[in-house]
Order: sequence, then C-alpha cells, then structure tokens
Amino acid sequence: MQIKPIKHFGQNFLINKRAISNVINGAKLLKTDIVLEIGPGKGALTKELVKRVKKVIAVEKDERLVKFLEQEFKNYENIKIIHGDILKNHELGIKNHEYKIVANLPFYITAPVIRKFLEIENPPKEMTLIVQKEVAQRICAKPPRMSILAVSVQFYAEAKVLSYISKRSFKPVPKVDSAIIQITPKKKHDINPDKFFKIVKAGFSQPRKQLINNLSKKLDIDKKELGSLLLSKRIKPTQRAETLSVENWLNLTKKGGL
Repeated sequence: MQIKPIKHFGQNFLINKRAISNVINGAKLLKTDIVLEIGPGKGALTKELVKRVKKVIAVEKDERLVKFLEQEFKNYENIKIIHGDILKNHELGIKNHEYKIVANLPFYITAPVIRKFLEIENPPKEMTLIVQKEVAQRICAKPPRMSILAVSVQFYAEAKVLSYISKRSFKPVPKVDSAIIQITPKKKHDINPDKFFKIVKAGFSQPRKQLINNLSKKLDIDKKELGSLLLSKRIKPTQRAETLSVENWLNLTKKGGL
C-alpha cells in the first residue's frame, strides 16, 4: 500500500534496519513492558516492539496510517492502535501503569510531547526518542551551552544522546540528521515549577545580556541587592544564563533565593 507522506504532519518514515535496531537496543525492553509509541507511521519500529513487549499502545494522527496499521497488525493481540493527536487528551490506558515511550517524533511536536510526558501525574519510566540532531544536542546540553529547552527537560529528567542517525535512514530524506536520545524522569523537586520557570525565563529573556541585567529588569529587583544574592549562591552577576546549571537555577528558586 503506497502512502504518500504528509509534509505538515512531519512524516519522515524510518527505513534503516540498523537505526531501528539501535532504538530497540537503547530502550532495553523487557517482556513485561508496556510501550507507548507516538507516531508509528508505517510501523517499522512497531514491528520490533510487538515482538518484545507485553503491550504496545500506538497513537497515530493520520487516519490513512491508522487503517494501514490495523491491517498490518491484525494478527497481534498485544497492540492497541489509537487514532488521535497525542497532544490532546485521550484514554491511553497508562494512567495506573508503569510504561516506556519509544518513538520517532515529528519535529514540530518534539518539545511539547517531551514536556507533556515529563509534567503529567504518571510520567513514563523512560523515553527513547528519535529527534533532530540539533534538538538532541540542545536537550542534553551542559553549561556553557544551556538553553530554556535544556533546563526544562533537565529539571525533570536525566537526558543523554545514545547515537546519531543519518538523514538517509528516512524516507523521504529530511534536511538534517537525527539522534536517538534517552530521557529518564527523576524524583520531582520540592519546589514550585511555576516559580522556577518564571526565574529561568527571566534569566534567558535576552541571552546575550548579563544575568544580573535580565533578572533585575524582568523580576523588578534592585541590582545591588540582586548582585549580593547571586554571589551568595556562587553565581557571578556578569554570567550569562547559558552558563548556569540546573542546580544553579534550583538554588536561585529555593528558600533564601529569588
């Protein structure tokens, strides 16, 4: 069955067997695992998942592909195919279960999907994702190359790049290479996320400017007072936001901070 990719859905189907194998091996799947696959496409990853785990929940937005997948996996009892947008609320059957996410994510939903599943009440045990190479590097960055995206993910989880994938591993061939990343949620911090991200966004409001200028302007704090506070937290007022670690931002948010 010929299915022409839809550009605005960000459809680039994974066709390289070695890349598929790298994703599967990276996910460290067990026979008892429940796996949520987002955007299964033509089912290249799905074929390997259903052989290895207890249950696969595949969520696909494209109705044409849903019909294709239903036919392709009609003889498998351990797969549930859902037609829908993963960013909207659906009954996925994972609310009270431990689960993993394995997915080749379309570029335009990468950040929203990661954020959604890190912030929900029952986050996954682990996410093994194919994303654009540049996005992977930004998510897993360390000081002095931090960004709001890096801080947002690393506030909730540990993130690492497992390997890189050539753009020629997809059909149609995208403009850039991709990467396999693993995101492992950690114990939630005992601080208010809204307050934390308000401070982070203030710090990054003008990335080329010094931290003291951004925080003073956005949070309406006297510069002299702010300078003393930053130094007490072992942060130089002249630093830029990209040079701060998640721990630095946490210290600024905790009691005795901003």
